[in-house]
Amino acid sequence: MSRRVEQELTYREIITKAVCGKGRKFSQATHTIAPSHRPSSILGCWIINHAYKPKRNGEAVDVEGSYDINVWYSYNDNTRTEVVTETIHFVDKVDLSVRDKNALGNQYEVTCRALQEPNTLEATISPNGNKVIVQVEREFVCEIIGETKVCVYVNPDGFDDEQTRDWEYDVEDENFEDLDPNFLIGDLEE
Repeated sequence: MSRRVEQELTYREIITKAVCGKGRKFSQATHTIAPSHRPSSILGCWIINHAYKPKRNGEAVDVEGSYDINVWYSYNDNTRTEVVTETIHFVDKVDLSVRDKNALGNQYEVTCRALQEPNTLEATISPNGNKVIVQVEREFVCEIIGETKVCVYVNPDGFDDEQTRDWEYDVEDENFEDLDPNFLIGDLEE
């Protein structure tokens, strides 16, 4: 039997779904919020209602989303407080740093996950004193899932049940003798 025929018998090409592209992007943004009163001091700033959706754009993924910035501030010489809310819309372009050039077809699934939800780094009163400047950071990782081929080795002798017995781990009663039954419970008197 020729070497080429032997190789064809011991290897198989399998078509499967796999990650065919992957990218990650960290970004920072500065937003200017205009409250209805001239702020005396910033008492707090938080971000809520973060929502996003990924969309493939050639060799990248566009992450389109929005979030609400809430700024709690005092005004009137720190005698009154108010919360101002502003909705921010964004588009982050995530370049795919890992790409499988052998992906099959053009049917892809795009997934995206926020590694760092939008978070306030700093909120300060602007130099002219009538606005609030908010610095925000966020980070996304995106994946393109598509069909690709993988090559696997096929054992010409078939499945060997004797070899799989080494992988079986039977637990004997004597393995439990040294276990502390209160380990997870802890001391109840504490």
